[in-house]
Amino acid sequence: QVTLRAGAELDARRVNQYTLILRAACPGEDEVEERLFVRVTAGHVLRCETLFASTEGDVVQVLADVAPRTPLYVVLPQPLGGLTVMGQGFPSPSFLQFRLRNRNTPLTLTLQGLVLAPDNGFDPSKDTQTFLLDIEVMDRHGHNCSRALRVEVLPSRRPRVTFPEPHQAVTVTEGIGPGEVVTQVHARGDNVRYAILAPVAPVLFAIDEVTGEIRSTRRLQAIRAHLLIRAYNALHPDDHATATVNVTVQGTDRLAPRCVPAIFVSQVPETMSPGSTLVTLRCTSSTSTDGCLHYVLEGPPSSLSHFCMEGPQLKVNTTLDYDSEAMAALGFQFTATIVVTVGGQPRQSTRVPVLVTVTPVNEFRPVCPSSATFTVPETAAFGSLVGRVAGTDRDYPQESLEYSLEGGPGPAQPFSIDRRTGEIRVVGPLDSQQHKSYRLVVRLTDTHNDLDPRKRQSRLCDVSVRLQAVPDQLPECIPEVQELRITAGSPGSRQPVTRLLCHGSPDSALLTYTIVGGNEDGRFRLEGNTLVYLPGDRAEPQPFVLLVEVWGGSGGRRRSSLVALVVHVTPRSTPVPASTTTQRTTLQKEPLVVLQTEAVWHPPAWFVAVLTLSGVLLLATLGCTARKLLCR
Repeated sequence: QVTLRAGAELDARRVNQYTLILRAACPGEDEVEERLFVRVTAGHVLRCETLFASTEGDVVQVLADVAPRTPLYVVLPQPLGGLTVMGQGFPSPSFLQFRLRNRNTPLTLTLQGLVLAPDNGFDPSKDTQTFLLDIEVMDRHGHNCSRALRVEVLPSRRPRVTFPEPHQAVTVTEGIGPGEVVTQVHARGDNVRYAILAPVAPVLFAIDEVTGEIRSTRRLQAIRAHLLIRAYNALHPDDHATATVNVTVQGTDRLAPRCVPAIFVSQVPETMSPGSTLVTLRCTSSTSTDGCLHYVLEGPPSSLSHFCMEGPQLKVNTTLDYDSEAMAALGFQFTATIVVTVGGQPRQSTRVPVLVTVTPVNEFRPVCPSSATFTVPETAAFGSLVGRVAGTDRDYPQESLEYSLEGGPGPAQPFSIDRRTGEIRVVGPLDSQQHKSYRLVVRLTDTHNDLDPRKRQSRLCDVSVRLQAVPDQLPECIPEVQELRITAGSPGSRQPVTRLLCHGSPDSALLTYTIVGGNEDGRFRLEGNTLVYLPGDRAEPQPFVLLVEVWGGSGGRRRSSLVALVVHVTPRSTPVPASTTTQRTTLQKEPLVVLQTEAVWHPPAWFVAVLTLSGVLLLATLGCTARKLLCR
């Protein structure tokens, strides 16, 4: 008995005949060999293609907007294409049975092996959807093939029909005739058409199916209508969207609205944030409601950029910066007008004037200068300018700073500061040997930067004043020798003779003048740098040689110079009024030169102490010696 080996498959198209060699032998007899020919003919046998028999399955991708029951896939080779099942000897697929093993799927598999879309189509609002199908193919002999099929539903590339504005409100005045355009709706999408769903009666409006224009069908009276509009895709009616349009037909009002307040005047701080409400107008009309009133802000561009209207509310649009030149140019005030109209009719309007004043707020502290170091000579006179502390403040106005010196002027800090300008001046003696520099603390305080004078801000600034040493300089007089001639006046009078011109320091007021010789009878005296003669009873001419010492400097650095004055006094000869004419002559030939030399020695303190102690010891020794001699 010859049988077919288990698992073997016959294919007549590949091998249609097999030759078997059989050998048989009985005990004691010779072996017999024969040939057996097995011919394979084509029969009704189901064979699965390699692709269909694989475990991975096949994948098909479709769009979500395909029509219901659209063929998506075919199992047998047909013009639609798809997976194939090879059935040898089968003239038509009627010999095969197609079955879905999984039941939880909206897809359908027909008797002809077609995979169809759901009866209601796919949901286009979802993202990518995936359906897994387990397909089984069986012939009449019970042979079968099975495999998995994955159907991926991709989002539709066709734009959905949508309304950019699903809610609209339109206000028109009564008297609009039939066929006039009331408004127009617009929807996005492909092949969009429009229709009015409600109200069905009365038919007051009609819509153009293509353009979306809504027109009146009769002359309109004062009514309110709520329209429900549908927009849909003409090729895919299930793709649609709805919108509502509220149409208000208002009656004609010949009276302008009345508003409270009729004039708006206000002060606002510069820190008021954008979006804040300044005022809410309460306007009424005789035949219209608040919804029919329109509010428009008119005025200069500066006002329109800083304020805006939201319905009846006047609001701040941008920051109100008081600390700017642009705001100062406006006088820190904004003017505008709110125009209130009924139904958008300009002839029925009310104008509300607006005046807004921006007030300052002290937001910032004063700022010290980046460098506050000054240098002044130690010989600077009283009131000399040392420097200026230039503080700044971001609040407007910037020049509203006050300056004060912590501790005030005194021996420790011989300076003062101007309250307004910040100028530092010398108000005391300076000596570079005692102080090389001074550290001053200046307080900056802002003023006029807030309506509340108590809201001031201040800052302490360090200021350094360095003293510049000035080398010693002897007073110098021009000329050093003078010869003068005067005529004596009446006794008891005062007669100016000359004025000495000397300088030795930046300020001549520091010089002192003293007559040190030639004024034994006291006929001359000095008043500052002016020489004055006091006439007497002397009748003969008399010359006077005066020596004037001029001192300059201060402290231990005082230095002096001598000036020689030769004064010829001529007595009056007649009892005429005294002549006060002074004749000044500068000696050109053989001048009278008077020289005075002073030897000045300033020993140090230790030398004076040693010298004093040595003197005491010497006197004690002499005393002891004298006592011994007397005792003997």
